[in-house]
Amino acid sequence: MVLRPVKGNILEVIIGGFVLIVSSFFMYFAYTSGGEQIKQGYVLTARFDDVSGIMAGSDVKLNGIKVGVVKSLVIDEDYQAKVELLFRDDIKIPKDSSANITTDGLMGSKFISISVGYSEQKLKPSEEIEITKSAINIEGLISRFVMNGFGNGSKSNAN
Repeated sequence: MVLRPVKGNILEVIIGGFVLIVSSFFMYFAYTSGGEQIKQGYVLTARFDDVSGIMAGSDVKLNGIKVGVVKSLVIDEDYQAKVELLFRDDIKIPKDSSANITTDGLMGSKFISISVGYSEQKLKPSEEIEITKSAINIEGLISRFVMNGFGNGSKSNAN
């Protein structure tokens, strides 16, 4: 049995401990600074045919800036998704504005984007954003493209 010096092992343990402490600090920092938390404000609703990828807590953005969050999602009597949006108190939305479900890039998370209208009248709490555009199902579009592309290419025109 050969005994090895313990000096190198102690140095490795110290370096490993330091790496764990630093990585824990970065994880904590990333978790606590993950964006502006909106807990108070006023609620508007919007109805969509498809809210795939949206959930309670999803961002609501205006010109790329987070101004609210999705508070809740339910199915209404017409089988549409009724979404409650919690807005910051300092943001007033014109009545002719629209709400669109979009993504942060090709593989990014989905959020609700507000396109501001030109009306002088502002929506009051608990009113509805009437102009909406549902999510585009990228996976479905790619699937259709691939199936149509391969389906058309495999036909033979031999006479």
